[in-house]
Amino acid sequence: MTRQELINLIRERQSFLCVGLDTDPDKLPAHLKGQPDAVFQFNRAIIDATIDLCVAYKPNLAFYEALGIEGLRQLQLTMRYLHSLGKPAFTIADAKRGDIGNTSERYARAFLGPESDFGFDAMTIAPYMGSDSVTPFTVYPGKWVILLALTSNKGAQDFQLTTDANGTPLYQRVLQASRQWGTDDNMMYVVGATQAEMLADVRRTVPGAFLLVPGVGAQGGSLDQVCRFGINADCGLLVNASRSIIYASQGTDFADAARNEALKLQQQMAQHLKNINL
Repeated sequence: MTRQELINLIRERQSFLCVGLDTDPDKLPAHLKGQPDAVFQFNRAIIDATIDLCVAYKPNLAFYEALGIEGLRQLQLTMRYLHSLGKPAFTIADAKRGDIGNTSERYARAFLGPESDFGFDAMTIAPYMGSDSVTPFTVYPGKWVILLALTSNKGAQDFQLTTDANGTPLYQRVLQASRQWGTDDNMMYVVGATQAEMLADVRRTVPGAFLLVPGVGAQGGSLDQVCRFGINADCGLLVNASRSIIYASQGTDFADAARNEALKLQQQMAQHLKNINL
């Protein structure tokens, strides 16, 4: 999906919501537990309930890899279903990969390449090992790198906020250096919603880039604050909500409950998009 196609989808659905498919078998509704392909059944119901209210889905690969081969098969079924719908959605492999160049090339091929069993549009990447660990993910047309920049976990202070002799925090150095590795057409950045006020500093460095913003919902991030500091003329945001949507109910009404939560966010997002005439 190209940048313009993503912007068009945001305009069409009046949403910049990303639904995180962090599907934990232990949290499935009771009536699905023990059923064949229970994880896929759950994901399919969530997708059917939310596809017109969001623009992106983000499976967290840890939840699938932890189940071994069977978990990867559930992920494959989920991705095939998304691709079969005829309704576009931006898909993100939340994998946080980052290794030496030839290993990164294989990771990129596995999740973004034309022969991939999954066919994601984007992948989250850790930048710690530098340019040669990131650039292998930028070679596929229409595919995106989503670089970890400023996360909202407690440990972010250990490295991301430390400053050099000039007072520049490490996350800013990552933003600055990465502009040599990709463009606004193939590189986004993860910025946690609970760091909303720091979005203004991020925007000064990457004014045109899309930002993937997790943490709205169960983690307590404020959508209004994220938009206040992070939205740009093209929207430039994908705001992720996972647990607050997919686990809104653990009963037989789980899909309806997920839709209701997604609708609340979509309606708020529509107002923010109206404010920028998108």
